[in-house]
Amino acid sequence: MGRIHHFHSDQGDHSITVNVGPGRHGEIELLVDGKVVTHDNDHGPGTSVLNGELPEEPARRFRVRVREPHLVPSKPRCTLELDGVEHPMPERPVI
Repeated sequence: MGRIHHFHSDQGDHSITVNVGPGRHGEIELLVDGKVVTHDNDHGPGTSVLNGELPEEPARRFRVRVREPHLVPSKPRCTLELDGVEHPMPERPVI
């Protein structure tokens, strides 16, 4: 059993957080401003894509890609795509 990976990015007045559950098939949660907006229970090695939007007027849609490595014991990587620009999301320790 692995550990939880926590990625976070602040975008203006909003926060985007991705939690990747323990193990190679753990749940992925996407949170906006601390609220879960979507999740993926059925993923494995490769890339998972989650879509969300920032609660602005008009709403700003974004996409998050979580890359689960095929090789063990590699760590997942997370990229935010917002307004056509890709931003690597840094991993933060889970307290």
